[in-house]
Order: sequence, then structure tokens, then C-alpha cells
Amino acid sequence: MDEALLRSLTPGVLGILVRRGADFAAAEDAVQDALVEAVRVWPADPPRDPKGWLVTVAWRRFLDATRADAARRRREDLVEEEPAPGPVPASDDTLRLYFLCAHPSLTPSSAVALTLRAVGGLTTRQIARAYLVPEATMAQRISRAKRTVSGVRFDQPGDVATVLRVLYLVFNEGYSGDVDLAAEAIRLTRQLATAIDHPEVAGLLALMLLHHARRASRTTPDGGLVPLAEQDRTRWDTAMITEGVAILQAALARDRLGEFQAQAAIAALHADAPAAEETDWVQVVEWYDELARLTDSPVVRLNRAVAVGEADGPHAGLAALAALDAGLPRYSAVAAYLHERAGDPDTAARLYAEAAHQATNLAERDHLTSQAARLNTRGAG
Repeated sequence: MDEALLRSLTPGVLGILVRRGADFAAAEDAVQDALVEAVRVWPADPPRDPKGWLVTVAWRRFLDATRADAARRRREDLVEEEPAPGPVPASDDTLRLYFLCAHPSLTPSSAVALTLRAVGGLTTRQIARAYLVPEATMAQRISRAKRTVSGVRFDQPGDVATVLRVLYLVFNEGYSGDVDLAAEAIRLTRQLATAIDHPEVAGLLALMLLHHARRASRTTPDGGLVPLAEQDRTRWDTAMITEGVAILQAALARDRLGEFQAQAAIAALHADAPAAEETDWVQVVEWYDELARLTDSPVVRLNRAVAVGEADGPHAGLAALAALDAGLPRYSAVAAYLHERAGDPDTAARLYAEAAHQATNLAERDHLTSQAARLNTRGAG
């Protein structure tokens, strides 16, 4: 059973049903039924036209459901619209589905779940396991999202930025359960890149590839966090880095800079350095300046302070940090690092402990705790 093929066909089949007039929620249920039937039937009797088979079965399931609760006239109209057997005409409704699943009326968590189900072809159980929530909870979230977008008409262009943020949320979830969400986000972003020619789509794809290339070196065998400067760069995926850089360069050449391109440029500078001490921190700071101009994000300015500390020295980094709100996430961790670099281990140890207390991620909390213990032990010695 080619699960990857099924998942790649899902958005096209769903798009065809919606374009033919099916309500989104009912169409999505019908497509899921067709996928279940394919898993049952295809291993013993694979179809010559997989997409056409799915469209036919999904449409019939939709009609069966419609007959149960729709008026006779509407039922007869739908029966007359049933497609004739044979190859499905080439068309791509994937882009429309991306915009529908990232509709502004949905919460980010609902948009992510609906995208994974309707565009990604994942089951409710797979999505629930990936997010470590009960299947019933995820089913309710997806059902509410489908009801919200049912009947939505696209009489204006969709918001690409919203779609990209949803995909970035998927990517940042990383891996849990039986679905690698980082890899799934890359697959979906590749798919989006084939449907729309937009430099920020390319920028996001490049960013994902450049980050994902470092995945094998990010943690120790027991799950401990390995900071970028300490990662074994021989374990980075050079082919993925090469692809990401090439995609980024093509996007930047169009001179329509966006935040994902700027983030990818920073990631590319890290990927290009043979060792941490060879990183071109001056260029990194310049790209953070561009990113801050584009986003006006305090988190970006926090990361910029780290880069300034590397490029111009820890005291310059602390000066940049002083202009920011101390309540920002990871502020204490950044301050601890810069104070240690500036030769103030006592303050650094206190701030590392404070940052560990504030951390929401167990691996990060353990890392910060060990940093505080290291400095305290050194001071006691």
C-alpha cells in the first residue's frame, strides 16, 4: 500500500468534489471514506487510475450521505452530475484548499489540524498522536474547523502569508507520535511551491530545509539539547543544505524580500560556516536588521542581541538586550549567555537558573539547569 501516493492525491480529490458543488465538510468526510476503502481494496486490486478511482468512490459516498438528508430535487441534480468513468481531467485545486484551511476565521491550532487532514491526508488519529492529545479532542477540533469553513466562497485572492504561517507552525511541532510533522511540513510546502510562484513560499521551503538539515545533530542519544555552536557539523545533511541555499538564492534574486527569506538567509550563514567560530556574524546581524525592519518583532530583536554579542562583543550584546522587555521568552537565557561571555559567571549562573525555571520545554530546561550547575560548580571550586 503506497501511503505516500494516497496522501499526495488527497487534496486534488477533495478539491474536485468541492468544485463540483459539494459542501466542504461533507466532501472531506467522503474523501476520508474513500481513502479507507483504498487501503482495504488496493493491495489486492490496484486501480489503473488511482485518482479517478478515489474521485468516483468519494463522490458516491458523498451522494449516499446526501440522499439521507437532502431534498429529492437536489439529490436528482447531484446524480445527474456524477462524473462518467474514466481518467480525471487534469486540474489542481490544492492552492484553493490551502487558503480554505488557513482561513482567518480559524484559530491557528484548528488551521493546522485541518491542513494536515484535508491537504496532508493524515488521519485524525495520526494528527492526535502527533499533538499528544486524545483522538476525540482532535476530532472535535477538526469538526469545528470544517463547520467554520463550510460555505466559504473565494471571491478574493487568498492570503499567502496566513498559509505560510500555518505551515511554519506545523514544521515547528517537529516530531512526536508516528508522524514526522517537520518532514510533513516540508512536503506540503514543496506542494504549495508547485502551485504558486511566490518568493516567500520559496523562502519558507529554504528555511525548513536548512533547519531540518541540522536535525540529527540537535540532540544527544538520551534526548539532551545540543546548542548550535556545539553541534557536530559532519552530521548535517549537506545535500539538503545545498538545495535550501539554491532555492533561497533564486528567491532573493527576485528582489521581493520577505521575513521567511530573511530567516532563511540567517540559517544559510550558519550552514555555510565550517565551524561555529567561522560564522559570519556581521552578516548575520545585517540580516537580523532586515528581519526586524520587516516584522518589528521583539523576539527577532532578542535573537539579534545574541548576534551582536558575537559580532561586536558581549558588552555590545548586553547593550542591545537592555533595550528590550525583560519579560520576553528566553530573555534570561540570552542574558545569561552574554554575561558569561562578558566574564560575570555569578550573574550568568543566576540567570541560567531563572531561565530554566521559565522554560516550557523539558530538554531546554535540563540544558539551562546544567549550565547553571556548571558555573556554580566552577565558582565553588
